[in-house]
Amino acid sequence: MSLLTVHHIGYLVKKIEKAKDAFLSLGFQVEQDTLRDEIRKVDICFLLKDGYRIELVSPYAGDSVVSGLMKRYKNSPYHICYETADFEAAFADLTANGYIAIDTPTPAPALDGRDVVFLSSAVLGMIELIRP
Repeated sequence: MSLLTVHHIGYLVKKIEKAKDAFLSLGFQVEQDTLRDEIRKVDICFLLKDGYRIELVSPYAGDSVVSGLMKRYKNSPYHICYETADFEAAFADLTANGYIAIDTPTPAPALDGRDVVFLSSAVLGMIELIRP
């Protein structure tokens, strides 16, 4: 398996500003203020604490890619994002090991336009992979 490094934990929230304030009260700091991702129809904010990065993700439209998840999970962590030096090899390794791509690599505005792809595992749930 290709070397994967945790980039962030994706945290689904209904109200991004309230969630950001709650994390700030726990000692997190804003790494990247709220951005709008028009591709996925979500607002995103990155926060840091003690070397951990959390991505707050909040749908702003009913047809957002996470709207269905919001109804099911409410406010909760829902994916782990990994980065790797060799995106293609990591993607091939993951799919060979049972992960199913649920979208295609697409630019992520909150990550400087780097491509990301989401994959699902029956055992671990959803992960995200970032192209370097």
